[in-house]
Amino acid sequence: MSGAARNSAVVIGASGGIGGAFEAALLEEGAFDVVYGFARKRSGADHLDLLDEASIAAAAARVAAGPPPSLVIVATGLLHADDLGPEKALRDLDPDWMARLYAVNAIGPALVAKHFLPLLPKPKGAGQVKPVFAALSARVGSISDNQLGGWHGYRASKAALNMLVRNLAIEERRRNDRAIVVALHPGTVDTALSRPFQSNVQPGKLFDAERAALQLLDVIEGLKITDSGKLFDYEGNEVPF
Repeated sequence: MSGAARNSAVVIGASGGIGGAFEAALLEEGAFDVVYGFARKRSGADHLDLLDEASIAAAAARVAAGPPPSLVIVATGLLHADDLGPEKALRDLDPDWMARLYAVNAIGPALVAKHFLPLLPKPKGAGQVKPVFAALSARVGSISDNQLGGWHGYRASKAALNMLVRNLAIEERRRNDRAIVVALHPGTVDTALSRPFQSNVQPGKLFDAERAALQLLDVIEGLKITDSGKLFDYEGNEVPF
């Protein structure tokens, strides 16, 4: 990912499998003057908790003091925790668990956008890096692609994220018509999030985190202004909402 000097990249969720791989890949590429990695499990200036807007605002203020971020990636997600996981039927619905899924998978990324989108630079000429805000979503959040049902809370929270991405793209276009806001489907990645559900993955479709991050960075590299507000998979194909 080439571009002019004095820019930065931001990875939210850098302590996770895919987030950590994003951070490592961006540091190795060396295309950005600064790579910021924020996560709930990190301390001090690198701490960011999606459930704590003050921590999101503090992270954004730190980034605002340096080179402008040409790339912001929200690499977070919640599918299961403790003894809670995807519902198989309506009888399994739990309002507190659904609220937690929405808080992490939809509201949190929206708050990140609230504080970080205004920091994206406005390119003034050809050859400048296109600013991109990308949030990890999932194919199961596509309403039109849903043929199996189940996983009510997770599906609904990712569908909400997809709608937010579309809304954010429309609003951001009014402020910065060169910015791109997208949702990305990484496929099934060998991380703690997917580990309990990997037995049904087709051969060759379980990706390690490094491969997943590199595939999505390639997708980001190929994005056009007209792609803003859409969901793309790891091969660069649009996934209908």
